[in-house]
Amino acid sequence: MKEKIENAQPLQVRTNSVVLMRRIMKNYVAPHMGKVLLATFFMIVSSALTAGFAMMMEPVIDEVLTQGNISRVWLLGSAIFFIFVMRGITTYQHTIIMTNLGQNIVGQIQRDLVSTFLTLDLAFFQQNPSGQLISRVINDVNVMRASVSDGITGFGKNLLTLFFLVSVMFYQDWFLSCLVFLIFPFTAIFVVWVGRRLRKMSGRIQEDMARLSDMLSQIFQGIRLVKAYGMEDHERERTGYAIHKVRELVIKSVRVNNLSTPVNETLVGLVVFAIIVYGGYSVADGGSTAGELLSFITAFSMSYEPMKKLAKLNASLQMGLGAADRVFHMMDRRPEIKEIVAPTRANYTKPDIMFEKVEYKYDANERMALDGVSFTMFGGTVTALVGPSGSGKTTIMNMIPRFFDPSVGRILIDKDDIRTLSLSSLRQQIALVSQDITIFDDTVWANVGYGKHGAYQDEIIKAAIAAEADDFIRRLPQGYDTRLGEEGLKLSGGQRQRIAIARAILRNAPILLLDEATSALDNEAERAIQATLAELQKGRTTLVIAHRLSTVQNADQILVLEEGRIVERGRHEDLLAKAGVYARIYGAGLR
Repeated sequence: MKEKIENAQPLQVRTNSVVLMRRIMKNYVAPHMGKVLLATFFMIVSSALTAGFAMMMEPVIDEVLTQGNISRVWLLGSAIFFIFVMRGITTYQHTIIMTNLGQNIVGQIQRDLVSTFLTLDLAFFQQNPSGQLISRVINDVNVMRASVSDGITGFGKNLLTLFFLVSVMFYQDWFLSCLVFLIFPFTAIFVVWVGRRLRKMSGRIQEDMARLSDMLSQIFQGIRLVKAYGMEDHERERTGYAIHKVRELVIKSVRVNNLSTPVNETLVGLVVFAIIVYGGYSVADGGSTAGELLSFITAFSMSYEPMKKLAKLNASLQMGLGAADRVFHMMDRRPEIKEIVAPTRANYTKPDIMFEKVEYKYDANERMALDGVSFTMFGGTVTALVGPSGSGKTTIMNMIPRFFDPSVGRILIDKDDIRTLSLSSLRQQIALVSQDITIFDDTVWANVGYGKHGAYQDEIIKAAIAAEADDFIRRLPQGYDTRLGEEGLKLSGGQRQRIAIARAILRNAPILLLDEATSALDNEAERAIQATLAELQKGRTTLVIAHRLSTVQNADQILVLEEGRIVERGRHEDLLAKAGVYARIYGAGLR
């Protein structure tokens, strides 16, 4: 398992920083331009006041401390006090505005990412584990949250402050300023190098975090199996190794990020040495006053702080852009199942469903999942699919709601090619009860009501009564207000099944898909639920995947599949009389 983790390739950087920033600015910052301009105004005022303080050092030294002009003390002291008060107020204002804006931007990115996921096909979720998708929405976007929020707030403020302070430096001594700025190209090159390293590390960190999230999700979901097989030590070792990899990458990124500190301190020390030597000679020769030199030193020392912050912000931004690259890569995914330009709205009562020479492959290198499948489900009848695992039963069922489209052939509902129907209206015609029942950690109201958007409480209760679920629901601690726990852990298998059936009854759709709906139940529970399902099937076009042949003996037609082909079809008695595949399966005891 360690080898598998080590060999996993990190997501490569796809987009450069300029393109990513342009996309963030255009799609997410531009709609809030009014707030940006207001915050920019406060930034300008705050930055100008910082430079103003550096300028005030000249008259304080030359007029008050050197010349002893006491009459100017109160005026200069009041001016400096006013500068600090106003700088505090304006800094607070722009920080609040830009932080709020940054949070809104990242929140919108999260909503857009989740919205994209919800539009993608079933095949996408089969290829991408849920833990990794959750990591994209939470971990990656949280990295973006810090960098975008801090970046938007910090870059503008620190750049403006640096601009005004540099202006003061050039005003006081342009030649000394030019000497100071000789170090800037070296600092800039170093900052860019650090940013590139951090961008690559960010992608690797987020990729390993996604794998860890997915691993933990699988362990917790399968905790019963882990404990039953005594695999706690194995899982502890496996997750420990993954955690160690994330830890090492984070430590490495911190080391690279903080390389700027000793480098910057060395360069600044060199500059301060030059200022003191040059300035001391200049003041001694009468080329400048002590106040002008102190004002220059004050401006330089104050400019050092925004320079350091800009270097840190660049590192944070590069980490965020690494995460943004991964987020936008997912956000740019498009569903393969698409609607035509002007789709027809589906509205059926007892529709016929016809498969015409349907072929399908999940992967180019795999064998055909369906190979020339043709059959008709007549309106209001029950069609059952039987056959060994991997014979194509689930693939056929998944094609009716267009979870997949045929590679060859077509599927018709009342002579309408389903590719001409709008996806939403097509799926409104379908109710699904699966062996893998989804129960949300929510109330009974919400779980049953999931079958019909905006359902009234009396409709939910009627559906529960029809599914013979009302009695046990009312015995729950809070009745219909009881939260059912993750995957319905508070319910038995039969109870979860009845919740799913009640959901399907509430949907009241003309097409019913039953995917081995009773396979996980004991015989007694199965017989009880079969009666409910038989009532549900009345007046609907029903497709059943059978695990036990006893559940489909009354089907109007039974299709027997092997390796993606229909090898037999007919009613139960007729298929037994043929003494073929169906009879062999029946004789094997799958009754």
